[in-house]
Amino acid sequence: MFAAIVDIPANVGYSLVFALIAVETMGIPVPGETALIAAALLAHDGEMNIVPLIALAAAAAIIGDNVGFAIGRKGGRRLFLMPGPFHHHRLAALDIGEPFFKRHGPKAVFLGRWVAGLRIASAWLAGMNKMDWPTFLFWNALGGIAWATSIGLGVYFVGHAFEKVLGVGGIVAAGVVSGALVGLFVWKRVRARRLSEAGVPEPERETEHAHGGH
Repeated sequence: MFAAIVDIPANVGYSLVFALIAVETMGIPVPGETALIAAALLAHDGEMNIVPLIALAAAAAIIGDNVGFAIGRKGGRRLFLMPGPFHHHRLAALDIGEPFFKRHGPKAVFLGRWVAGLRIASAWLAGMNKMDWPTFLFWNALGGIAWATSIGLGVYFVGHAFEKVLGVGGIVAAGVVSGALVGLFVWKRVRARRLSEAGVPEPERETEHAHGGH
């Protein structure tokens, strides 16, 4: 299945896998993980070497995510703070996103490697929501290495049967991150209601929001 989706010629496989994974983790929806799986299947058949493949995949994931983090920190946040349609909703998204990444950022960055949507967006979201870069770098690097190793070796040793395992793992990771996000949203709503009932005024938005990020 995966080999049919992305045709990885063995003679250019390493550079192609590196490029696709790096571009995907920068935030552009290309089949990076699919390329890794297709290449690992070639390694399973003896046409590629699994060790350099995993090393290049991990490096591409780490580099791409850090580029995506920088883009999110500079461009993505400015875009959300810009006046225009849905401005209030965009500010509300940041109000929820910042405490979420403060509390659960490491889990989102690490587990997001195994979730298709988060694999593309987690670096942008971490940058936009002011996650501390050294913390992001550590969990991003750990996640990139663990992801490349687990996917690469899983396909290499198990072959096509690993597709089912990968599907279950992605669902579990998505559930953990989604549960944390929903829990934070509910907590903020309950807290805001209690403060309102107690007559406590809602805290002022941070100065950055009030001044459009300047």
